[in-house]
Amino acid sequence: MTKKSSEGLTAQRFSRRTGLAALIASAVAVFGLTAAAPSFAADKTIKVGIMSGEDEDVWRVVTAEAAKKGLKIETVAFNDYTQPNEALERGEVDANAFQHQPYLDNQIKQHGYHIVRVGYTGVWPIGLYTKKYKTVADLPKGAVIGVPNDPSNEGRALRVLQNQGVIKLKDGTGILATTADIVENPKNVEIKELDAGIVGRSIDDLDAAVVNTDWALKSGLSPKDRIAQEPIDGNPYRNFIAVKQGSENESWVKTLVASYQNDTVKAEFDKVYKGTGLSAY
Repeated sequence: MTKKSSEGLTAQRFSRRTGLAALIASAVAVFGLTAAAPSFAADKTIKVGIMSGEDEDVWRVVTAEAAKKGLKIETVAFNDYTQPNEALERGEVDANAFQHQPYLDNQIKQHGYHIVRVGYTGVWPIGLYTKKYKTVADLPKGAVIGVPNDPSNEGRALRVLQNQGVIKLKDGTGILATTADIVENPKNVEIKELDAGIVGRSIDDLDAAVVNTDWALKSGLSPKDRIAQEPIDGNPYRNFIAVKQGSENESWVKTLVASYQNDTVKAEFDKVYKGTGLSAY
């Protein structure tokens, strides 16, 4: 082989190597761009479990905000607190938005759910309502007071009564307090445990009731019927969006949270809840 032929062959090999390197670099660049893009298609649809009623109005706005970002939301409305987590665990919905951490912690303990918090929404301070008395001091001896019967909300309700001096819980009682933890009851009130969705509707048959704010609205109760309320500062009962464990880092989750946590949704939230609920993110 002549020197000239050898040089030509070397040049061809170099050219091929250069071309191959460029092709690989191009493929890497394309892959990198693909990896950085959202993992959901433009027509991706997710199902979100929410509570029926006022929250449906808020989520119509969330859905519109998500659509601008390429994420389609289909809301699934439930009428009691036990359903949305079961649906999420079974994969019947992709996310839910209705609960606070103490409630989820108890649900995980009871049912072994694999559910995690991904973004806060709002807080609804629980309150003591009555249609018969003007103040807590007016409650008579032997008054019958309704409270939600699920563990996290019952403990929350009992703390409202403790803060008002109606009862006293034993020292060291956690957020899952029950009637068994009552150590002082100066008015000998009767605590009646009812489903969270029923306690507010039973107000006419009770002297008073501690009712979650969303259920108070559904039950026709208003702030004028409220004679006490839990403090807002340091409140551990902020609601949030939750997903199945393992999905929390999916790109659609970030988009979903951002579609809720914005000024447009906050304006609708304030309009719907009229100050009874507060944005909490």
